[in-house]
This record gives sequence, C-alpha cells and structure tokens, in this order.
Amino acid sequence: MSIKEYRTAIQARGGLLVVKDAPGIAFGDRVRIENHAGAVRNGQVIRSADSEVLILVFEGTDDLDLDHTWVRFLDEPVEIALSPELLGREFNGLGEPRDGRPPILANLRRPVSGSAINPAARTYPREFIQTGISTIDGLNSLVRGQKLPIFSGSGLPHNRLAAQIVRQAKLKDEDTSFSIVFAAMGVSYADARFFREEFASSGVLRNVVMFINLADDPPVERLTLPRTALTAAEYLAYDLDRHVLVVMTDMTYYAEALREVATAKGDVPARKGYPGYLYSDLAEIYERCGRIHERHGSITMMPVVSMPSDDITHPIPDLTGYITEGQIVLSRELHNQGIYPPVHISPSLSRLMKDGIGKDDTREDHPRVAGQIYALYARAQETRNLASIIGADELSERDRRFLAFADAFDQRFVGQGESEDRSIDATLNLAWELMSAFPRDSLTRMNETDLAKYYTGTD
Repeated sequence: MSIKEYRTAIQARGGLLVVKDAPGIAFGDRVRIENHAGAVRNGQVIRSADSEVLILVFEGTDDLDLDHTWVRFLDEPVEIALSPELLGREFNGLGEPRDGRPPILANLRRPVSGSAINPAARTYPREFIQTGISTIDGLNSLVRGQKLPIFSGSGLPHNRLAAQIVRQAKLKDEDTSFSIVFAAMGVSYADARFFREEFASSGVLRNVVMFINLADDPPVERLTLPRTALTAAEYLAYDLDRHVLVVMTDMTYYAEALREVATAKGDVPARKGYPGYLYSDLAEIYERCGRIHERHGSITMMPVVSMPSDDITHPIPDLTGYITEGQIVLSRELHNQGIYPPVHISPSLSRLMKDGIGKDDTREDHPRVAGQIYALYARAQETRNLASIIGADELSERDRRFLAFADAFDQRFVGQGESEDRSIDATLNLAWELMSAFPRDSLTRMNETDLAKYYTGTD
C-alpha cells in the first residue's frame, strides 16, 4: 500500500474537501484527514484530476482548519471487516462499532462498493416469505430475492411496521429464520432506541446486524451506509449461505443527502433539485439484492421510502417504483381511523407474487382468494363513494353488504396487532370468513373445489 500525504487543501464545503496538486489519485480511494489537534476524519475520493481532487468527508468538514490539515490518500477502497461476529452488533455507516464493543477483527475485508453480479448468474426470485402481516402475505406476497419497498408518509407507523417485519419474517415450513441486516439513515435517538429495544425484547437481536446513522450525524455518512450494509448482507448470503432480509429506513433521507452533496459539487439539478443520476444511484443500491445460481443464500430487500407531502409521484418513490418489483403503500386515512398497519391495498402491488404462492408454496386457493378480495374491495370502495353522495340509507341491500364487507375488511383483515404473527393459513381462512358474507354465486373468481372446501356462508 502506497501512502501519499498532502497539505494542499484549498476549500471545504458541504462535506466536500478540495485538494490541489495531488496527481495520480484514483477514484474511490480511501482518505484520512487529520487536523492540527490530531483528530482524524475519513473520506473517499469522488472526483480526481491532476490539478484537483474532490473528497467526500464522512464526518463532515465543520471546523476544519485548511492551513493545518493533513490529507493522506491510502491507495485502497473503503472496506469493512467481515465475519460471523457481525450478527448481534451495531455499527455506523463506515462499519465502525456504535455499541461500545471492540471492532470486528477479521482477515476478510471487502470494499463497500461491492462487485458487479453477472446477470447470467442471477436466478429468478421465488419462494414465499411469511411476514405474519395479512395485507402483505395474503395480497402482496413477498418472495425470496425480491425488492419490495414500503411507501409511507410523515407520521405514519412505517418504523413500527419495519420492526414487526424484522421480528416475524421467515420462510414457510423452514425452521431457519432470516438473518436481518437493518440499515437506518437519519433517524432520531428515540427511533434508534425503539429499534434496539424491539429487537432485544423479541429475541431476534442476536440474528440482526444494525447500521445506524442518527439525524445529527453527518449527512454524507448516509451515502455510504446502505452500501456498507449491503456488503455485510452479501457476505452473510453468499459466503455463509444465509437467507438475508435487508430493511432500510429511510431512503428519502439518503436521497436528500445525495442532493446536498450533488449541489455542493455543482452537478446540474433535475426534478426538485435532485441530481439527474438519482435513478442510477438508487438502482446501484437496489440491484445488489437477489439470488445467484448454485448458492443457497439470498438477499431480499424492503426499503422504506417516506413520500414528501404524501406525493407518490415525488421523484424518490417514483424512481424507486421503476427499479423495484412493487410497493406496499401506507394510508393516512386508515391511520387516522386507528387501523394498524394502515396498508392501502388498492395502490399496493407485488409484481412477483404469482411466483411465490399457490399449491406448492402457500395454499392452492391463494391466487384466487387474492383476486376475489381485490374485486370485492374495489366494488366496496365504489359503494362507499356512492354512500357519501346519497347516504347509506338509500343504498340497496346488496350495496349495504358491500359496505359492511369494506368495514369488516379494514378492521379485521387489514388491522392486526403489532405482536400478532398470522400464518398464511390464518390469513387465508380470515379472507374466506369475510368473503362468506356474500352468496356463492357472487364469488366468481373461485372454483367449485374452493367453495366446497372453504366457503362457510349460507346462500
């Protein structure tokens, strides 16, 4: 390793440091910045030329005296140490311990930027993952290797939902539970404490790796944190053959940090001030999950995206929707009614659901139950709109039945306790109980075998 040290820093702005006359520096190199008092900061080269080098300083550039700053280029990428001892630990965005315990000592170190996966080596996401949440398992099923984001809004309980998924996620009919990589960006002290206590009290902490960046930590550290977390996930999945669920919250804070750095760099802004490369940057993160031929392990991802002003067309959820395979959308209206989790099933979607459900994966009636529930709920929503215009008293008996179904569906199927872990059979049986309020001939998407086996109503 060759070390090059300079005292030619000429400018510091927005977490970026400019060093002049530093030839031969490679893009992506790791950097150590030391001030006159001996305090050390970490950085990475993000633009390189013989005349000037631009460095992203993870701890920020506040109070940096340029005249007394030493910049050392280490001629190596930003790496983290990897070993099975990662599980049960908490780190910052650079992979440094946050839990007061010693650093990980391991011979194996890998760059956080990861390595490209040969597309021909990828295999199609399959196999149902049970989260214990009816609106996900029954209607927007998650499969192993999928990217399924949660679209939320300010004040909605996405953190509680993410924590519940971490506690309950498992493969159906397999004893082995998921290893969890949990990455939190820009969270408050209260939220960070909530996650620690939830995982510890439920007994899953020993199987979780946490990467935490607090709201008052340097924003530029958020640009490295998801890549550090995914490097740990790749090690657990492809080296240790574990099934890994990566939960990231909140990708909006990541995108805002990217916008801040892009503005400081002078990049040309695009929609709402975000850089034009926001799509490719998000894709670089999301596409690191999946399954690989002849590897038992897999990486499944559920990123949380909070939508500014509840706008699903905002650039962050909009671009995320293009890259990922569906979305779980939380509803402020349901939340205001006291329903948890407030999943709005109409705009929610899992594009890979069909590949993880059915006779060999969940239950033979699952695809038809999901289709029938969606059809009934869509009709019930139309009835609700009609009732708001003409009044419920003016509705026909048939329409009143749809109205009652919608209310029961929201309260009993969508709503469930934070500690309620429903099996897929319990979810489907509950769906049948709600559908059985209608006559047999109304359930047009079900076949006679399904009706004979599961229908409990009276015509």
